[in-house]
Amino acid sequence: MREAVDEFRRFQRDKEVNAQLYSKLTVRGQVQVKSSDIQVGDLIIVEKNQRIPSDMVFLRTSEKAGSCFIRTDQLDGETDWKLKVAVSCTQRLPALGDLFSINAYVYAQKPQLDIHSFEGTFTREDSDPPIHESLSIENTLWASTVVASGTVIGVVIYTGKETRSVMNTSNPKNKVGLLDLELNQLTKALFLALVALSVVMVTLQGFVGPWYRNLFRFLLLFSYIIPISLRVNLDMGKAAYGWMIMKDENIPGTVVRTSTIPEELGRLVYLLTDKTGTLTRNEMIFKRLHLGTVSYGTDTMDEIQSHLSSSYSQIHSQAAGNNASSPPPRKGPSSAPKVRKSVSSRIHEAVKAIALCHNVTPVYESWAGVTGETEVAEADRDFSDENRTYQASSPDEVALVQWTESVGLTLVSRDLASMQLKTPGGQILTFHILQMFPFTSESKRMGVIVRDESTAEITFYMKGADVATSSIVQYNDWLEEECGNMAREGLRTLVVAKRSLTEEQYQDFESRYSQAKLSLHDRTLKVAAVVESLEREMELLCLTGVEDQLQADVRPTLEMLRNAGIKIWMLTGDKLETATCIAKSSHLVSRSQDIHVFRQVTSRGEAHLELNALRRRQDCALVISGDSLEVCLKYYEHELVELACQCPAVVCCRCSPTQKARIVTLLQQHTGRRTCAIGDGGNDVSMIQAADCGIGIEGKEGMQASLAADFSITQFRHLGRLLVVHGRNSYKRSAALGQLVMHRGLVISTMQAVFSSVFYFASVPLYQGFLMVGYATVYTMFPVFSLVLDQDVKPEMAMLYPELYKDLTKGRSLSFKTFLIWVLISVYQGGILMYGALLLFESEFVHVVAISFTALVLTELLMVALTVRTWHWLMVLAEFLSLGCYVASLIFLNEYFDVAFITTVTFLWKVSAITVVSCLPLYVLKYLKRKLSPPSYCKLAS
Repeated sequence: MREAVDEFRRFQRDKEVNAQLYSKLTVRGQVQVKSSDIQVGDLIIVEKNQRIPSDMVFLRTSEKAGSCFIRTDQLDGETDWKLKVAVSCTQRLPALGDLFSINAYVYAQKPQLDIHSFEGTFTREDSDPPIHESLSIENTLWASTVVASGTVIGVVIYTGKETRSVMNTSNPKNKVGLLDLELNQLTKALFLALVALSVVMVTLQGFVGPWYRNLFRFLLLFSYIIPISLRVNLDMGKAAYGWMIMKDENIPGTVVRTSTIPEELGRLVYLLTDKTGTLTRNEMIFKRLHLGTVSYGTDTMDEIQSHLSSSYSQIHSQAAGNNASSPPPRKGPSSAPKVRKSVSSRIHEAVKAIALCHNVTPVYESWAGVTGETEVAEADRDFSDENRTYQASSPDEVALVQWTESVGLTLVSRDLASMQLKTPGGQILTFHILQMFPFTSESKRMGVIVRDESTAEITFYMKGADVATSSIVQYNDWLEEECGNMAREGLRTLVVAKRSLTEEQYQDFESRYSQAKLSLHDRTLKVAAVVESLEREMELLCLTGVEDQLQADVRPTLEMLRNAGIKIWMLTGDKLETATCIAKSSHLVSRSQDIHVFRQVTSRGEAHLELNALRRRQDCALVISGDSLEVCLKYYEHELVELACQCPAVVCCRCSPTQKARIVTLLQQHTGRRTCAIGDGGNDVSMIQAADCGIGIEGKEGMQASLAADFSITQFRHLGRLLVVHGRNSYKRSAALGQLVMHRGLVISTMQAVFSSVFYFASVPLYQGFLMVGYATVYTMFPVFSLVLDQDVKPEMAMLYPELYKDLTKGRSLSFKTFLIWVLISVYQGGILMYGALLLFESEFVHVVAISFTALVLTELLMVALTVRTWHWLMVLAEFLSLGCYVASLIFLNEYFDVAFITTVTFLWKVSAITVVSCLPLYVLKYLKRKLSPPSYCKLAS
């Protein structure tokens, strides 16, 4: 039922999305179409804040600059806006209707998984010569993204299952909890017991007459052995646990999205966590600028400010001194003498490079409304600092540009062709953007070629990770060492470099670059090769360090989980150094522990040597990169997992989303233990779905992870309480509930078996109709179900002593051992109840039914009381309510009970005697066990 409701809701949501209306451009003007009716080749108009219905090539926009912003948080989990560029050939057309007067076609590659790349060409055939334009990722609008500025018109290239967003969604598996699997095993055992018991009964009858008919009658009589109400009780219990988790005031905002696995939270052994946004806040702060000979920290930023303002005022006075009409001096890069530059000029160059080399766009709130009106004059634009916010594809970028603003060089505007900076003195400097090379995870760097309007100098600026740039910049002796130092402090490092170009050099580069961009085969390789021809002997300007702050209470939470016996693995896409230093600062690796960094391996032999080196190290944390991991898994999968599982903590850096998911499945296969994955971005979804229990954090990177997860929390620190308190309670309660429901069926079946064997193995039912129905429902349901309120340890105690959690992972609350104990109890009680009633009954059979059934109901109620560890007023209410129901129903059930006999004293003492004999020994045994070998939580509670 519950799955059907979920499925129906999903169907309604899909229907809603498919019925959204969009404007389609036709020769006869605009028509409205449903998003499910859009086909490849349609021209679709999408307004601001509307969802893009299918993958399109961006043809036109209402924005003057010929570009627009889109929000991609539903696609890649990033919350910042992306800049998209219209095809210039169609953007230049005077009016919208002219799109039908040209003869052009779009070539697109076949549908692919990668959302960050696209290759295509736009060809207009009716002009002379034909116009060819290359299309890349910046000319595309993927489905599920939202237009953030202006109105866009695009031509549809992929729809339905071929869109990037649909191709990137994996079908999540249905998760089944370990407790459910264990109960299934026990139910199978009970079924075998049922068949065996029926066969024994028929055998003892001596196979007389139609024995197979008797066999089926016995199967039906003993069918109560199989606990059919178990599933119902457990599902209701799970719903109750989910409600309790969501209502817990200590972890506000927690949402239970998968109600079938709350018990898993109490059985976890491995926790796999993402770093950025999960352990850290994804809020970047600029901390360090290093120029090789001098390093500036947060306390010395004012020096940079004074250097900058002095150097800009010098330049300004020189420019004023020159005759304004004379052309600006054109110096080739070679004519400048190799003199050691002053610190002031080096700071000037470094800050200018940081202010120019990025993909940040300043957005102003106040003139967001006047986009459609005439362009405001340059001087009247409101460039005030109050209403400027920056949009970029990563928080690191914004942190750098905010820092250049704080030292006096401010980015005030930017469009596709130019950027404007405001100097400390208030002048506006304009730079024309000639080329942009965006950051990719392969190249690990980004670049920009700009021309300074005042001096006409062309400069290529580049910034990127130290691994990627150390071979590109001129030889120096400090870069590697300083990168290491900064990484040890927990800073993310970027290297900034530049190269001046002459006009001839640039023209030569541009022709080769546009040729490479038009090629249809191996386009990425050809373009990369052309760009690499520029990246030679670049002048190293500076090294920047940005800090990513830890989330609130990460350290105590990790400490607590470690004490609870949970092994924590950190899987991140970040650099090895950064990952290691966050592992130390978050106390994922404790101070005293050694760290073993697994060297880069490429072949089988190297992997073998490294694994042997790791085997020799005792009790040390392991740090391994994604590439080395791939190599080891290829040749030595079993050995690697075995060694890694012995480490107290493991850090995997440079992991792709698929690798993260693979590590989860490896741990499940090799250890058979329960795993939990926690993350906050779209890149963690595959890992969250692969784990036995996926937890998503509503983070800076959008809602994707929290929507795909089984549980969604708002902060990492809530994880501790979720596992140690709610996980523990859910598991303990379900185990007790499941075993009591089984006991309930076994007792009545034992009584039936005893009854049949006393009466010459007759296949006659002991209790008729309503008594059987009432037994499993009205008379015993409430007390048994009230076990979902039971708790063995107070929440404060569980949080204070997380070591208690370790016992749960051994699965001792529900095992074949505890199951057999319950079977013995059931057989003992069923035998006593039936034999007792037969010994004490007088002449009439009707009294046997009355005595034994009353004793049975009382015994069940007492067994619940025996199982309860902490009483709750609702439990007491449930016990008395059930007893009341039973007593009240005796009056109506006169066909089963003789009312005159029930009210006599003999009835009361016989029932009491049988109940005492069936329950007292168990109470005594329980008391002795608590005294002689108490469980760990009792020792604490006392």
